[in-house]
Amino acid sequence: MATLQNVFLTIPDGEFTNLDLAANANIDPSKIAQRVLAESVVPVDAFKVWDAVTSNPVSAAANDDLGLVTGTWGTNPVRLTGGDMKALGATTRRIYFSVPIPANYEDGETIQIRVRAKMETTLADVSCTVDLEAYVGSSGSLGSDLVVTSAQSMNSLTAANYDFTLSGSGVNPGDLIECRLSIACNDAASATAVTPAVYKVSLLCDTRG
Repeated sequence: MATLQNVFLTIPDGEFTNLDLAANANIDPSKIAQRVLAESVVPVDAFKVWDAVTSNPVSAAANDDLGLVTGTWGTNPVRLTGGDMKALGATTRRIYFSVPIPANYEDGETIQIRVRAKMETTLADVSCTVDLEAYVGSSGSLGSDLVVTSAQSMNSLTAANYDFTLSGSGVNPGDLIECRLSIACNDAASATAVTPAVYKVSLLCDTRG
């Protein structure tokens, strides 16, 4: 019987299905389609007081801290809040969270942190912005801020996604990213509550496998 050497077959895209592959198929991840900006939600229990990370978030925002509010079950979503910032002038409140880079992150590809937020009840009469800082916390030295996106206005009564892109240089699969989320609100004379709120924070990155 003759043996054919170095035979190459051209197979149309999509011809192999899940059922065609053995359960122990040894496929290099580079051969698997990239999942563009695969989303992982940051769990609520990842949030801590930004300058005292052994402490859970305050239940009512105050001083320079964002609060974590339960709300009424079945009526209000759990959310991060700046509290009522009516007539406080220029005030910034913050919170800390950390998020791991997935093991299947494609090294050097896009990384973003997405913040879904809005103003509740009333707009700030001057401005309200959301901002993010992020560092690799795995190497024992933080280096420089990875975020390349500037602070964004969230002064809207409609919830929207605010995406912050991180430099992928120096970020590897399995790294821990330490983040500080800030809301800076400037309101001088509103008659009703001015309350910025964040409903979800997610990590988005390009993965394979």
